[in-house]
Amino acid sequence: MITTARLLLRRPELRDAPAIQTLAAAREIALNTLTIPHPYPVGAAEAWVEKHADDAFAITLRDSGELVGVIGVHPNLEHMHGEIGYWIGVPYWGRGYASEATAAIIDYAFGELKLNRVFAEHFGGNPGSGRVMQKAGMTYEGTLRQHHQKWGEFVDVVVYSILRIEWKGLRTED
Repeated sequence: MITTARLLLRRPELRDAPAIQTLAAAREIALNTLTIPHPYPVGAAEAWVEKHADDAFAITLRDSGELVGVIGVHPNLEHMHGEIGYWIGVPYWGRGYASEATAAIIDYAFGELKLNRVFAEHFGGNPGSGRVMQKAGMTYEGTLRQHHQKWGEFVDVVVYSILRIEWKGLRTED
């Protein structure tokens, strides 16, 4: 478990499936993610929890335990880097939960997993996700033009990263 000022990041459990099902079913979530379908199929949340119980975190509110989204870091230990992915349910947008969870998962990636580089991508049409990455100390690396196809349209992918040495520098400034 990872604890922040307002959040508890913990491994997802089957009891989270109804909340995941409800939140992931929003068209806005599918629009801004590569792999979440819309409409979100019945039973998809249970299958997701079973598949990702060991490599993702449910983002929950510390005070209530309410699930607000999901985050994970997918490490490649051969190259000592990892990719962060996340989504926050639409009712919880604009409250800083993604920024708080992303900063915490970066700390986990460098502190626990001992990675050298952490990166994340967002679709060009989702600049809010880029602001989350910037707030977490990540640096813009570039835009992969028309890199993915989403719902029959080619979309740009914007890439951010942070290196271990940069992360250490942020920690000494605190």
